[in-house]
Amino acid sequence: MSDSTTPSGDQRIAKIDLDEETIIWRNADVEQERRIAIFDLIEENTFRPVRAAERGSGGPYHLRLAVRDGRLLMTIADSEDTVLEELLLGLARFRRPIREYFAICDSYYQAIRKATPGEIETIDMARRGVHNRAAELLLERLEGKVETDFATARRLFTLICVLHIKG
Repeated sequence: MSDSTTPSGDQRIAKIDLDEETIIWRNADVEQERRIAIFDLIEENTFRPVRAAERGSGGPYHLRLAVRDGRLLMTIADSEDTVLEELLLGLARFRRPIREYFAICDSYYQAIRKATPGEIETIDMARRGVHNRAAELLLERLEGKVETDFATARRLFTLICVLHIKG
């Protein structure tokens, strides 16, 4: 894993796509989270697919996220859209964090409309806690496959949340 310093060279994601067939269009708040996560991710991220880099492939990378048979499919391509590798990550360990994240986000969105600033802050702290634990789990699952930093993992988890897990 890398630290949170600026990535060297082109070891970053320059373009990201989500499988349109599996996106949950939950509500405007979640859609806004998705747009912000993609924007922030493209602006600043660290992403180095280990096997592709060992074969001499460099970035920037085009990342496609989809859910297939209950697993996260990460298709990593070069800037010319030549697929460099595909990673499949089991999502079983993410089901609970995803559920918790959506539940706390729903509470947060309701709170910002009618709660006191103190109540909103408490819910937001809980939301960040769930998000941080999920990002740490994602970093563990990517270890040896993709070198990335915590901020990138947080944004990727947000995008994983908006994918619909079929089945």
